[in-house]
Amino acid sequence: MTHTDSRTLRRVLRREVAGTIGLLTDEHDFRAMRRYRSFTFDDHAAYLEQVEGLLRTRALQGGHTSVALFDPEEYAEFCRRTELDPDIPSSRTRFTAHLARTGPTLPYEGQPLAELLTALVDEAVRQATWEYAATLLARLGACDSCGEDLGRAAFTRASDLLTRILDTAPPGDRHLVCSVTGPPETLVAALHTTDGSPHLDEAEALEFTTVLALGLATESPGGLVIRVSAPDTPDRVYGWRLRAYGLRPLTAGEVFDAYCTDVESGDLISPESNVDYCAPPDLGEKPAQGHRH
Repeated sequence: MTHTDSRTLRRVLRREVAGTIGLLTDEHDFRAMRRYRSFTFDDHAAYLEQVEGLLRTRALQGGHTSVALFDPEEYAEFCRRTELDPDIPSSRTRFTAHLARTGPTLPYEGQPLAELLTALVDEAVRQATWEYAATLLARLGACDSCGEDLGRAAFTRASDLLTRILDTAPPGDRHLVCSVTGPPETLVAALHTTDGSPHLDEAEALEFTTVLALGLATESPGGLVIRVSAPDTPDRVYGWRLRAYGLRPLTAGEVFDAYCTDVESGDLISPESNVDYCAPPDLGEKPAQGHRH
């Protein structure tokens, strides 16, 4: 085999290797990494330009690259836990490999870097929301009277309610939002479905169901709204308030008030055109029905 043949084969193999880039998405995180002398970038905008150039080059060469959020505080903790020197490039490489296994990542598919960054941050928020809600559910433990796992029961209840909501929704693209208010903060989860597709995004559905289950189990203030969009018809918006381990339907007036009132100021907002604010369809159960603990 000639030297040229060896180099050609190595180039072929490089196209078979998937890679992950740990990305510093904002100026604050970028400045935190500059305390390491081995981190040689001194301008965040220039750093992002170089990352985007690298992503494009790898894509043109046929490589598959994912992007992960690189958090300097998590990196420092990772180095302490694994007894690595944080001021050498190989430690950053090992941390990025750790992110590829454990954290949210998104593939680069030629989209603008700004678009990829926004989607990556949204994915990270979604995963953090799910992890936090799942942890709170797990801490509920078992029912004192019947021994049933409260978190699991609430999740089953939430799954059933979500199925009923989707089964009774009009045809069209659906956008659902569930919010649960409680200390220390409000949790919000969203779920999208496409008209004609029976499949849900598994990660979105898991997060949505977990947040709804937490609201049901803790009887925290919260609500669930759905917006249905279909061709040649006005969008339909309706929803429910979380009440008594179930959902209480909002009236059309309550839905209108919720969408047409500024949350911070309380001022009225002009209603959207071509949108119907309406009462929800019957889910086939009483609002308070369910296993109360």
